[in-house]
Formats: sequence, structure tokens, C-alpha cells
Amino acid sequence: MTIPNNEQRHQASFRDPSGFIFNDGETLRRSILPIYFKQYNALKDKGVFESLIKNKLLIAHTETSVGKDQIVITPEPIPFITNPFEWSFDQYKHAALLTLKIQKYALSKGFILKDASAYNVTFHKGKPIFIDTLSFDFYEENTPWRAYKQFITHFFGPLVLASYHGTEILKMMQTHIDGIPVKLIASLLPAKTKLSSTLYTNIHLAAKMESKHSEDYKAETKITKLSLKQQNNILDNLYDYIKNLKLKEASEWGNYYTKTNYNDDAFNAKKELIATWVKVINPQKLIDVGGNDGTFARTVLKEVPDVIVTDIDSNAVAQNYQQVFDNKETNMLPFVCDVLQPAPGIGFNNTERESLIERLKIYAPDVTMALALIHHITLSGNVPFDKSASFFASFSENLIIEFPMREDTWVESLLVRKREFINHFDFYNLADFETAYKTYFSLEKKEQVAGTKRVLYLFKRR
Repeated sequence: MTIPNNEQRHQASFRDPSGFIFNDGETLRRSILPIYFKQYNALKDKGVFESLIKNKLLIAHTETSVGKDQIVITPEPIPFITNPFEWSFDQYKHAALLTLKIQKYALSKGFILKDASAYNVTFHKGKPIFIDTLSFDFYEENTPWRAYKQFITHFFGPLVLASYHGTEILKMMQTHIDGIPVKLIASLLPAKTKLSSTLYTNIHLAAKMESKHSEDYKAETKITKLSLKQQNNILDNLYDYIKNLKLKEASEWGNYYTKTNYNDDAFNAKKELIATWVKVINPQKLIDVGGNDGTFARTVLKEVPDVIVTDIDSNAVAQNYQQVFDNKETNMLPFVCDVLQPAPGIGFNNTERESLIERLKIYAPDVTMALALIHHITLSGNVPFDKSASFFASFSENLIIEFPMREDTWVESLLVRKREFINHFDFYNLADFETAYKTYFSLEKKEQVAGTKRVLYLFKRR
């Protein structure tokens, strides 16, 4: 296999001189360059890759070709890549603990993680998985962990901040792709955190040392010697602290289904209707946008091989993730998403990490569900029907969408808040909704949910 040209190389794969990922048709592969052959072969020969893959810590791969100029491996496909700023608190914790587990195991085999970026982790089959196969290097005796600071700015710092200030803090990783600066982390923590030995050593002291050596242009600062035992002690201390971190945060939608405005019969009727429509379509991939804790997505979880569920509320996503974790639901992926502000392309040239829309187009769900969402998009977000229809049509083959009518109590509540501009929302009705959506979709089915003022639609993209 010839070395791929720049057009084939993935936009997220330019920082590491050891190799890169590239698109070979619809297959994603990784090219390993000669500069990394020694490390790669040692990791393979010592069974490091085999052990990490067996324990589901590192994404599996197969060797596609071996040559003098490059080794090509093919990683196991991951249907949908999520980013750190799209994770719930517990997802973020588990990703951090995974990274520490891998570093500790690597040390035991004479290696280290040279990178500890949160972007080296994503979620696959219900769990976090490390996806950068080339992030390992040889351990040099008495040297500190090269990626320690990166771990603090990508994992430890954001998690500690979130434990004090809430999960909105984690969205800072969208604008700080190289990690939240340690001085900023320290400045945002309460003064009392300096009394914690773990927080003082890993954050406050680190910020102080960074300021002290900020003008070390000649790199004359001496590198502290650190024994293997000392390194392991640091890793254990970080692991235990992160494992015990708690989140104290309430949310508006975290217990959404305990306060619905329709009874159990209507709730079950809606479930049955969705299950029937989805079964006829027989999808391989489904996304539930604004799906809260995944209740309705779970009605079809046994029939659909791959399901992703988004919600704006991190606590709702956390509840969903807990169920995924407890029930070992390997085909369900929850993540945080604000439909009114989908994640943009970020990083160098805004292409290093793909936007949500681009990732959804690649994912190409057979069915998109948008239940009890359109009134929030339209009335809370002031988004016209034609705009939301265009949004869903950009990635949806089939769309199951629920329309709460003006008589629905929650719609009435939203309209009351808009009473000063009520005339601007005369268009919020079934006829105008259908007209706008029929521009992008053909109407396949329409049925009012029994016992409610809500209508369920099945659209197919034109």
C-alpha cells in the first residue's frame, strides 16, 4: 500500500510525526511511519497491545500491510465519535480513569503514554475506549511522566472544576482543545482547595511553578527525577481522588419523565406507536435527539444495532449513561448536545475535530427521533419550521417527530412566556408545520397520541 497523500489524511491527524489516520474509501486506517517502528514492534512483541485490547481499554486493530516505509493497521470501526465537551460528568470521570489505568499498565511493561489528551478517548460499546494506538513510548528510568501536565489540563482540572461549578465547565474543552490552562484552573477554584494536598500539589503548585518558569526560553529548568514507585504513587493518588469526585448539581430535565403532562396509558401508547413505526423501517442506526434519559430509545434498543441519544441536560445524559453502564447496553451511546447550538468544527483550520453536523452526516442514521422537542426549538429558540426541517433533513433518512399542539399544557406555558410577542407565533400550528416539513420530507404517517394533544409524524427525506 502506497503512503496516502494529504487529501486522504484525516484532518485530525497532523500533530504526531509517528503516523496518521487516513480514509481508504469508506475504511479508516492508520499509517505508522519508520520513526515509530521500534516502539510499535516492541509494544506488539511484549503483548502490550494484545492485553489492552483484550481488556477493552484500547481500540482493537488488525495489521493490513507491513513495508519498509510504513505499517498500516485497520482499527475496529467506531460508528460515532464523541468529544470531551459532549460527555456527562461520569463519562468524563471514566475516561480519566481509563487513561490512568493505561498509563499504570504501560509503566509496568516499560512504556509510558506520551499523550494524555482527552481527545484520545471516545465511547464505544457502552464504555470509554482509548483510540490513539501511537500514544505510547519507551519509559526512561527516573524520568517523570511526560504527559502529566496534559492529564491535569485535560482531565483532572476540568473534573475538579465541574465538581465545584457544575458540568457547564466541561464545555470549556470545546474552546480549549489543548486543555484548560492550569493557571486558569487554579484561579477558578475556591481558596480552601489549597488545603487539599492533592489539589495543592497537582493544581495550585503546578500553576505557581508554571508562572515561575514561564520565561524559561532556554529550557534551563532542571527536570525533576522521579522513581517508578513515586510515579505509581502519583497515579494512584490521582485515580483515587477522581474516583471519589461527586457532582452537586440540579437540573430542569433530569427527572423529565416523572413530571409529564399525560397519563401512563398515553405514555405507553406513544411507546407502542414508535416501536411499530421503527420496526417497519428496520433501521441499523437510530438517533434520538433531545431523548432525555433514553426512555423511548430503549423501546427499540433490541431491534436496532446502533442507537445514539442526545440531550441538552448533562444530568439526563448521566442518568442514561448510568443505565447503559449498569445494564451493559453496548449498542447505546448517550452524549450532551444543544440542538440550538450544535458543536462546530474546532481546532486548527476548524477541521481538526469535526462539527456535530458533519459527524451526523457520516453516521447517517436510518431513523431520527425528535420527541417533545419541536416546541422548544420553535418557541424557546425562535427557530422557524423551515430551518428546523432543513436541520433534520441534513442527516435524517426517516424522521419520527412529535408535535405538541397549542392546546398542550407545556406549549401553553411557553406561549405565556411569549405573551408580549404572541402574534409572532401564530404560525405555530399543524398546518404550517406540515407545509414547512413537506418541503424536505414526504409525509408517510400521522397519528395523534391517544389521550394527548400531541401528534406523531413519520417523514421520509425527499
